[in-house]
Amino acid sequence: MLIQLTEEQKMLRDMVREFTKKEIEPRDKWMDENGFDWDLYHKIAAAGFMGANIPEEFGGGGGGIMDTTIIAHEMAKGSASIATFMGAHWLGANLVLENGTDEQRAKYMPEAAAGKIFAFGLTESSAGSDAAGIKSIATETEDGWVLNGSKAWITNSGVADYYIILAMTDPELGTKGISAFLMDKNVEGLIVGKFEEKMGCRGSATCELSFNNIKLPKEALLGVRGKGFKMAMETLDIGRITAAAICAGIAEHATTMAAQYANERKAFGKPIKAFQGVAFRFADMYAETKAMEFLAYDAAATKDAGQRCTLNAAAAKLFATEHCVDICIQAQQVFGGNGYSKEYHIERLIRDARGWCVMEGSTEILRMIVSGNVLA
Repeated sequence: MLIQLTEEQKMLRDMVREFTKKEIEPRDKWMDENGFDWDLYHKIAAAGFMGANIPEEFGGGGGGIMDTTIIAHEMAKGSASIATFMGAHWLGANLVLENGTDEQRAKYMPEAAAGKIFAFGLTESSAGSDAAGIKSIATETEDGWVLNGSKAWITNSGVADYYIILAMTDPELGTKGISAFLMDKNVEGLIVGKFEEKMGCRGSATCELSFNNIKLPKEALLGVRGKGFKMAMETLDIGRITAAAICAGIAEHATTMAAQYANERKAFGKPIKAFQGVAFRFADMYAETKAMEFLAYDAAATKDAGQRCTLNAAAAKLFATEHCVDICIQAQQVFGGNGYSKEYHIERLIRDARGWCVMEGSTEILRMIVSGNVLA
């Protein structure tokens, strides 16, 4: 599919690019050392980026998946942490947008557009890719639900205003017994654990959640009972498109940093870019980054066209995550010994890229998805 951005999307791209250069990139090292940046979050919310995919009737930007892909791609050139935070927010908000009742959309979509943070809770300590292993249980009562259990590795946990939590409502049915629930951060019985000391994307918040007899009203059920797993899998297609775009942004950032260094650093009386062993790295880095970008945007265009994009989204993320790590390592090699120092930042990009090999579906799971579709 030939990717053609509209004039509005080009304007969005340029606006995000400028915002990233001015506000996001200078804060990435601080976030790596200190965690979530509330001041930067408020600037992002005020700029309207968090509601880019929310219909205009709810106060959002009225864009599609292509718009959020553009934003994630550009922001990742300044900070993978912020792009990760944004992707998780859109994932949660989109679940409500596509599956909520009119009343739920009317309540939560203006909140998402205004910058309230959403988080999606699927993973547990013993259930990640194997969603059927979920232990969290929502028991129906006369006036609602009682939620017990826990979640782990939930992006935006601890900073989110609203959570979409997957829990078993009919355990004997396996994945067909999983339902989704909307939950406010202030609900009684929600326990937020310690923030994870992650290898990378340290500016995005991740911590454990525990549910101790949380009482939820009947209207907390999102969509249809027993359809939570199906809803999650459909939404993860969008998450994987965002992930591919983020990896393309990280790779471009690494290439740009390495190119600047190759122009400035001299060896044997000339810039190291003059040596073929250095220069040829950039040919491969550029080609692979462009392929990552095109795969991400193609999957986004497919989704916005109303077509199924599971295969394209999985393939885009699989290719992007694997090659992003390699590109960052190649860029680090250009720096020589300096690349091993935190002073030069390139080591942070390697750590950030590595996380995407397991987030939103590990490379092993993605290979199962892609091969299963190709061989069907």
